[in-house]
Amino acid sequence: MAGPALSEADAMAVSLGAVTKVYDNGVAALGPLDLDVRRGEFVSLLGPSGCGKSTALRLIAGLTTPSSGVVGVSQRANETRAGHAIGFVFQEPTLMPWASVQDNVRLPLKLAGMPATEADRRISEALAQVALSEFAAAYPRELSGGMKMRVSLARALVTRPDILLMDEPFAALDEITRFRLNNDLLELWRKLNMTVIFVTHSVFESVYLSQRVVVMSSRPGRVSAEFRIDTPEPRVEDFRMSASYAAYCREVSQALVPSYSGLTSA
Repeated sequence: MAGPALSEADAMAVSLGAVTKVYDNGVAALGPLDLDVRRGEFVSLLGPSGCGKSTALRLIAGLTTPSSGVVGVSQRANETRAGHAIGFVFQEPTLMPWASVQDNVRLPLKLAGMPATEADRRISEALAQVALSEFAAAYPRELSGGMKMRVSLARALVTRPDILLMDEPFAALDEITRFRLNNDLLELWRKLNMTVIFVTHSVFESVYLSQRVVVMSSRPGRVSAEFRIDTPEPRVEDFRMSASYAAYCREVSQALVPSYSGLTSA
């Protein structure tokens, strides 16, 4: 069941306590899962397909309810950004093809009934944050895959969330574009002081981005291992080439082996 909002004094942005999710068809997708994410932390969830990573994000976002356990999400007032608690970036950009970039970004503000003048200011700010200001009037068909994902990110940022949930947002992109967006995401995270929970299948991406990598077991997903990635900030491309990065990737990869060996079906 959903729990009470976390208090202002609580340092946690998200807290999942003994959470399970069993679907109507009887599939046990998740849990029991225990996970705490501190405010301002960047955490990646890593594990095999079907282990419940995306389900965990949907529970945090309130898009579905747990079968048991408690989901706590910080509802603190954000005086600096005055925004909503949660933004969500899905694996596919899911843009409206008939709408311009600025109108795609406008959607959550329009649904919230925000006055046009304030919405326009927010949209300009969000597009500048993802380096798409000059493409405000463009349409999705005119954009590359990486640019479409930037629009999707701007649409999440325009609500000024405290917590940003990202479900394999860069999985379909080429490696060069993915690296560039990884760097841009880290820069935004540092600048906006958000909590980020990032789902990925990539060991390399999780280690590069995260302060903490949470490895999940095969279905029903549980936390099987955690790794704190201690490296100087801000992270730059040199980290990708370092011996410490390679060592972290080896450790995380080794922790994934039991998860994948336990799979019985796709």
